[in-house]
Amino acid sequence: KAFALLDRVGVLDQADKRADALSGGQRQRVGVARALEQDPELLLIDEPTASLDPKTSRQIMRLIREICAERSLPAIINIHDVLLAQDFVDRIVGLRAGALVFDGPPSALSPEVLTRIYGEEDWGALQRRQARAIDADENPGEAVDMVIERRASLA
Repeated sequence: KAFALLDRVGVLDQADKRADALSGGQRQRVGVARALEQDPELLLIDEPTASLDPKTSRQIMRLIREICAERSLPAIINIHDVLLAQDFVDRIVGLRAGALVFDGPPSALSPEVLTRIYGEEDWGALQRRQARAIDADENPGEAVDMVIERRASLA
């Protein structure tokens, strides 16, 4: 079963390597396989994209989403990248100081909601970057580089 799970997450060819010899993305994939080995009823995932480059982050989030769909497995993902969360989850729960300040679909994350979660910031800039990212997806010749450094608990 373990080898089948390593194969499903795309790291079967790394099965003979020590964990410290794996890249960050490979380690995250192994973590997903380890969690699935336990046949959970709910997948709890903490910061699956921390310290990963944008491409690998998207690959990991896509993998999690696919596996959850295949297994009809609900997941709670603690992630602080707003744009990534908006792209890959169906529901966002925003907390500030342990209090619920938002519970809804990613499309409902307005600048006002983001201010309640994170505090004052130019959230319009985030939305403009997101619009440019969508445009770049539709026009792959253009490169878009985004940096998100604000933090809050989003699941």
